[in-house]
Amino acid sequence: MGCVPVSYLSFTFFAQNFSVGKKRKKKSSVYSSRKKILLAAAGTLVIALLIIAYIFYLKIYTPVVSVNANDPYLYVPTGSNYDSVLNSLQKNHTVSSVKNFDWVAKRMNLQNNIHAGKYRLSSSMSNYDLAALLRSGKQEPVKLVLNKFRLKEDFSGFISHKLEIDSLTLLNSLNDSDYLKKFSLTTNEAMALFIPNTYEFFWNTSTDQFMNRMQREYDRFWTDERKSKAQQINLTPVEVITLASIIEEETNYDAEKSRIAGVYLNRLNAGMNLEADPTVKFALKNFTLKRILDIHLNFNSPYNTYMHQGLPPGPICTPSVASIDAVLNAERNDYYYFCADPDKPGTHVFAKDYAHHLLNAKRYQQWLNQQTQ
Repeated sequence: MGCVPVSYLSFTFFAQNFSVGKKRKKKSSVYSSRKKILLAAAGTLVIALLIIAYIFYLKIYTPVVSVNANDPYLYVPTGSNYDSVLNSLQKNHTVSSVKNFDWVAKRMNLQNNIHAGKYRLSSSMSNYDLAALLRSGKQEPVKLVLNKFRLKEDFSGFISHKLEIDSLTLLNSLNDSDYLKKFSLTTNEAMALFIPNTYEFFWNTSTDQFMNRMQREYDRFWTDERKSKAQQINLTPVEVITLASIIEEETNYDAEKSRIAGVYLNRLNAGMNLEADPTVKFALKNFTLKRILDIHLNFNSPYNTYMHQGLPPGPICTPSVASIDAVLNAERNDYYYFCADPDKPGTHVFAKDYAHHLLNAKRYQQWLNQQTQ
């Protein structure tokens, strides 16, 4: 064999390697280009996913609730369904987007967990927060402050503004003699059931639930000690409340109430008419009267204690605990009359006999005449 020149071999080796290098470079370039495309696509996908996640986050977790400063509550009436809740949110502009709330709430199964009640709203609430609150049924308790009420109509109206109870439904219950038998009360005595105090209720309390709760509070109030004191003065609890209601209307001065109670008990025990002006006002349903005249005294009503002996058939208002306890702890005295004291407005002067009482009454009438001149 002939010998191949070294220069030829070197050239051939270089040419082969150059060709392979070019191919490798070409493959490397293609791979790099594909890699860049894939990275760009992956980055775009990540950004898209982040944007979508952010949109969902905004829809679910950002504050969206608008609160009415005067009434920061959402009311869900008894018998409400999911659609009525959405309609309420729409009508009251409670959330920024009912559509978004609906999307969140359905994924939390709110449509199958609607609970009636009164729910406190906060401007920091998200769709998730609101749906979770409604689903939980954790409503805001209502603080019901019972003070003095004279008429059932006024009382029923007040309750209906605080609770879901319909005023007419409650009023009818208070005038239903058959219904009141379960509370051992007559229609005239019905208001004796309500002891003034502060109570907590859920807003969606029904009429029956309300009445039963008031019965429990009444029973709790009438302890064995109070019942024993009532027996000692020969009065039932309802009669104590009836007399206390007259005293409640006679004076706001608590320090004087037990003395007035003693006067009325003296008159009852002596078989005298109570002759209490507040009972005449109640009979007339005119609580603005400043003077009781003969025309008023002749108004025939079982509540007119000038015409009828003994206590009226029921309380003329819901008396305070101070007035009730004033009757139970009535002062033992020998007074049978009392009259407003012109020298100390808001208080009374007391008399043991009618002649002395007439002098006190004349002085008060003269003072009244001076005020109207």
